[in-house]
Amino acid sequence: MTIQINSDNNLTVHKEFRAQLQSHISEELSRFSDHITRLEVHLSDENGQKDAINDKRCLVEARVEGMKPIAVTNIANNHEQAVEGAIEKLKTTLDTKFGRLKDQSQQ
Repeated sequence: MTIQINSDNNLTVHKEFRAQLQSHISEELSRFSDHITRLEVHLSDENGQKDAINDKRCLVEARVEGMKPIAVTNIANNHEQAVEGAIEKLKTTLDTKFGRLKDQSQQ
């Protein structure tokens, strides 16, 4: 599973934070790693340099073998929370998709 982290012009992702994110995402999605070929994580600050509540956005797009790409978005007060929320949404979506596939194959 390849993980690519992108950011908008309002945000600089440092090496340490990038490594921490990649490690955390790999760990959280490890049970799906055989099916996910690529993850693209897009981090952005919706209001640029202005301070605001819930203006950090994380969009995660998962490329899954044999399926159309799955994209989820989460907005939070900081990027760590935004990533965590997006990963939780992705896990729920993948559980649902793979559960349906399993149910169909058993019929």
